Amino acid sequence: MNQFSRQNNFEIKQYLINLKINLESRCLSRERCFVYTILLFILAGILEIGGGYSIWLWLREGRGLTFAFLGAIILFLYGIVPTFQPSYFHRIYATYGGIFVVMSILWGWVFDKILPDTYDLIGALIILIGVSIIYYWPRKDEAQ
Repeated sequence: MNQFSRQNNFEIKQYLINLKINLESRCLSRERCFVYTILLFILAGILEIGGGYSIWLWLREGRGLTFAFLGAIILFLYGIVPTFQPSYFHRIYATYGGIFVVMSILWGWVFDKILPDTYDLIGALIILIGVSIIYYWPRKDEAQ
């Protein structure tokens, strides 16, 4: 590795460290952090479901290859969004799994015109309670 590459790698690492510090500083208050994390979960949900839906349209409904490439790009972006969450990987993905379920029900309602039934709504409520406990419940070993 030449000196130029080492310098670029160092600059990239410094940029990412500064980015992480700046992003986590947005969570100075509990309320601000809550809103920030909810928005990230919603953005991740839109990207994952939207990307998956584009792939679905390409494979299941015969849409053009454009839908496949668009879906792949959107899914790639989805993979980046959770890295901005100020928590541990396992909690982020467990919580996102619940958010994904709820957003999938909403996606079906909005785009496929399929109304959620009583069991969809009860299940979604139970899931939201569960993921709220997983992600937002204060723990003794974490700084407030």
